[in-house]
Amino acid sequence: MIDPTKFGVSFSIKQCRNFTIDPSETLYWLINDMGFRRFRLMSYWDEHEKEQGVYDFSKLDKQIKRIGQAGGVITMCLGVRQPRWPENHWPDWAWSLPSTERTVALLKYIEIVVERYKNEKSIIGWQLENEALLKTFGERPEVNRQRLRSELALVKSLDPGRPVIITTSTSWGIPLRRPIPDIVGFSFYQIVYNKGRYSQSFHRPWLDRLRARAIKILWRRPSFIHELQLEPWGPQSIWEMTKEEQDKSMSLDQMRKNIQLAKSTNLYPIDLWGGEWWYWQYMKNNQTYAKTITHNLCY
Repeated sequence: MIDPTKFGVSFSIKQCRNFTIDPSETLYWLINDMGFRRFRLMSYWDEHEKEQGVYDFSKLDKQIKRIGQAGGVITMCLGVRQPRWPENHWPDWAWSLPSTERTVALLKYIEIVVERYKNEKSIIGWQLENEALLKTFGERPEVNRQRLRSELALVKSLDPGRPVIITTSTSWGIPLRRPIPDIVGFSFYQIVYNKGRYSQSFHRPWLDRLRARAIKILWRRPSFIHELQLEPWGPQSIWEMTKEEQDKSMSLDQMRKNIQLAKSTNLYPIDLWGGEWWYWQYMKNNQTYAKTITHNLCY
């Protein structure tokens, strides 16, 4: 079993669909074959309230139940901006509303999710939005600091006992303005693809240690790595890339390097990014990625 106080993994049913892999089988594999006991789950608004006022949480209920039965723990993403494309997961009906009404509908949805799951013992925290103030990535962006403050106040009023995580919107800055969460999350990427080319990120462990120290001094809040790059990032969707193209950003050597660099920050727990891709590779009789990850997490 992988130590849940040190490492976890994100899980997205949308990404499973992209790879045409079964979400239930993927989650089972991550728990039983890989040995994960810490998960970041998504409460996609456009999945669970496709029609205004009509809710279906059956798929998310099953994910929570399976992780709970395995003795695992969960951080649950809240809000409209959650991991995986299109990043901003507005239901079409909500996006068509005037801005003020859209905010009211979003706050209501967040309330529904928190009230539904706040008594689940396996849920140890809420992640509110994902890189909430990032303007340049994703469809239907709507950056709104005041709304984010309202969302945080709502979640804390509904469930004051659990910590709320907000992630930084850059790989180098620190939160200087409110809202200030209970915990701050950093992403950790090494090879990025932007404007038609690959580049080495300036991201270094010393920078994250410095950021975490500044946040601790300024806001008295802890920090951790909520997203460690362990899947390719290139000019196409991963499932459309050749292996050679995938290796440009996530070879086995790069995978080992990313894990060891992230570990050297000492910003635990570290949530890994790419579990759906590892299973997709496993189903293609390529077990090297899974074996590389489990070996490097343990040593």
